[in-house]
Amino acid sequence: MREILSKLISLIVTVLVISVLTFTAFSVIPGNAALNKLGVDATPEQIAALEEEYGLNKSLPERYFDWLSGALHGDFGMSYEYDGTTVSSLLSSRLKVSLLLAGLSFAMIIVLSFPLALLSVRLKDSWVSEVFLIVNQVIMAIPSFFLGILVTFVFGLWLRLFQPGAFISPEENLTGAIRYLIFPALTVALPKIAMTVTFLRTSVLSEEKQEYVKTARSKGASERRILYVHVLRNALIPVITFLAMIVAEILAGSIVAEQVFSVPGLGRLLISSISSRDYPVVQAIVCYITVVVVGLNFLVDVLYRVIDPRVRKAGVRA
Repeated sequence: MREILSKLISLIVTVLVISVLTFTAFSVIPGNAALNKLGVDATPEQIAALEEEYGLNKSLPERYFDWLSGALHGDFGMSYEYDGTTVSSLLSSRLKVSLLLAGLSFAMIIVLSFPLALLSVRLKDSWVSEVFLIVNQVIMAIPSFFLGILVTFVFGLWLRLFQPGAFISPEENLTGAIRYLIFPALTVALPKIAMTVTFLRTSVLSEEKQEYVKTARSKGASERRILYVHVLRNALIPVITFLAMIVAEILAGSIVAEQVFSVPGLGRLLISSISSRDYPVVQAIVCYITVVVVGLNFLVDVLYRVIDPRVRKAGVRA
């Protein structure tokens, strides 16, 4: 319990440190958000008035603590680019799309990678496994943007299963949104499936060389029982960390897929906000990504203690 509390405190400190660094970085880089908004023909009086409206005339510590006070209450301020729109409402609409895309991607990864990895293990001595590994390596090597273009060409332009660029908002038609997001989700998932298959296959083959597997075989246990009951549980321990990294990546917004398929998610919003110097939006998205990554690492630590008793014993001794 003490170990978990310590990690929770570390999580909070990490988020705060990242928020300070991000806020400082976007405050000192060259450029002026007010000038960017008004244009080069703006008068000094107009720029000064807009800076006062945005609070940019305050000192850096004042601005940070004003932002932090609002953020702790769920208020991330107003967007510079979208007049009259709060950052929270802007993120909320984009977050729904990114979460839907992430959910579909992760479902594909789990549903496809685990059976494929275990099938590859069971056929490890056959030519089928060799062909499978070559295909797996090819998929991992394809750049994300090119894979997105291939998926668009094959499923959109050739098979006409969806209309590229014609995304439907989940509020308008949830079924239509899911149907469209299947293809960007496939683009996101395919390289991750190939990596997960490789990682899990390697972990399972490594576990099969352990003494407890030889003991189970000597007692007459079937290969199927050894694989699914004994080996898989231990092989999953390192894979959990890898899957947590994948979840963090896809929850943070799949920038390439969102750009290629014109999906209005967080990743696309982050790119446009950086170019327009909409710093309140950028700061909020960076903090969201930080919370997702650090939070998932914390959950992985907790899962390790549930799955592997050795971790719990090590924590007790510490």
